[in-house]
Amino acid sequence: MHLRDLTQYLRELADNNNRPWFIMNKPRYDILREEFLQVVTEMIGELGKFDAQVKFSNPKKAMFRINRDVRFAHDKSPYKTRFSAAVAPNDMRRPSKAGGPTYYMQIDGNGRLLFGAGEYMPPPHRLKALRQHMVDDAAGFRKVLKNKRLVATYGDIQNEGKLMRPPKGYDPEHEHIEYIKLKSFFVWTEIDLQLNKPELLVPTLAAGLKDAYPLVAWMREAKSDLEEE
Repeated sequence: MHLRDLTQYLRELADNNNRPWFIMNKPRYDILREEFLQVVTEMIGELGKFDAQVKFSNPKKAMFRINRDVRFAHDKSPYKTRFSAAVAPNDMRRPSKAGGPTYYMQIDGNGRLLFGAGEYMPPPHRLKALRQHMVDDAAGFRKVLKNKRLVATYGDIQNEGKLMRPPKGYDPEHEHIEYIKLKSFFVWTEIDLQLNKPELLVPTLAAGLKDAYPLVAWMREAKSDLEEE
């Protein structure tokens, strides 16, 4: 992929986030979109080498649209200023659907690559299942948290949106109570793109996302009543 062209395009889009500019530059977007599709396709191929459940994910469905949903947003800018994709079994990437862990990546106009995995704001049935799984498999979750490769790449699970108090029904003294308070269960990291070495993009993503696989595998073991029906 032509990473310099992509980041230049995204910077210009950020400065000209309107439909006339987007239409005038649609040929650029179409070319970059096709190149990004190839990146996502190759990434899925690499992910499938260690996670068979995503081996046949559809790369087109994994890619997010560049159009923003502005119906309830204060910012009415019509376009996102990043290219992003999320990979999950059966292409169930969105929390409004069945839920479940996903692999995520995005590139922005500042030449930053963000990637990670987990469940961001999962639906209620998944949130309940994950919290209960921490109780039922406390030792397994403890092992995940101490995984050397996961910790080296991502540190700890992000604590965005953490509850002030334990959710109802959970022991405040439980060893994982600070994680049970979370409303999202996601690890991510952000690095500078090597713009002059685009061939390293997919290997970097594959290696980094592989380090998150222990968390993904553990999360898949959490089954909700809805999923078991």
